[in-house]
Amino acid sequence: MIPQYDLEKIKFGVDQKTWVRAVGLYEAGKVSEVEESYIGFTARVSGTQSYDVAVSETHYDRGHCNCFVGRQDILCKHMVALAIWAVRHGAPLSDEDKKQKNKVSFCGRTGDLDDKESVQVKEKIREAQKYIKAWRGPSKKWFAYQNSLSEGGNRLSAIISGLPASPQTAKLIVNLLLQLDKKLCTGGVDDSDGAVGGFIEDCVALLLEFVQADKNCGKEFKKLAGVQTCFDWEEPLIAKISN
Repeated sequence: MIPQYDLEKIKFGVDQKTWVRAVGLYEAGKVSEVEESYIGFTARVSGTQSYDVAVSETHYDRGHCNCFVGRQDILCKHMVALAIWAVRHGAPLSDEDKKQKNKVSFCGRTGDLDDKESVQVKEKIREAQKYIKAWRGPSKKWFAYQNSLSEGGNRLSAIISGLPASPQTAKLIVNLLLQLDKKLCTGGVDDSDGAVGGFIEDCVALLLEFVQADKNCGKEFKKLAGVQTCFDWEEPLIAKISN
């Protein structure tokens, strides 16, 4: 049975602590007695004790585990470890496989994207933004909804972290932040966990690093003058215009 998700989908969808612990279980051979069934995959996963775990063939975050966290209907490290097994079937993970790219960081490069790169980046951003959508209930889907927002932010973080500093890329990021701000203010996105807001704040910090690498990046902040955002994230950028 081939699951309808891959390692990247799992990495973008879980928090760092859960991911690291799940990888540890997988690499230590704690996932055993794996069987395929009509619901997907079942196994015994050893932690502080041995747990009965199941994950869906279609969604790594759907299933069950009889650990304390799993009994609260919260995705646990045991389910994630089994999902990793479903994807890799016990094969070793490389350092790159294990690396999450869920935080915005500056790659240290400067320069423009060529036309092909620009098109590809914009398409990836459009796809990632699909995870950041309006909340429409019901309440039982709340955690899944918040996970979707986190995954969208994580996917965007990976994309943005690969961009060199230039007025071209600064403009792209500013436009992205304005789009996300609109989703938060009038688009029905309920960012109660702060996943989207946190991503925006990280991007603002990145843009300030861009200005240090290429002062011309600051010219792209002018469009923010007079704009009222959800939580005033534009203010540090506008301050750079007058400096």
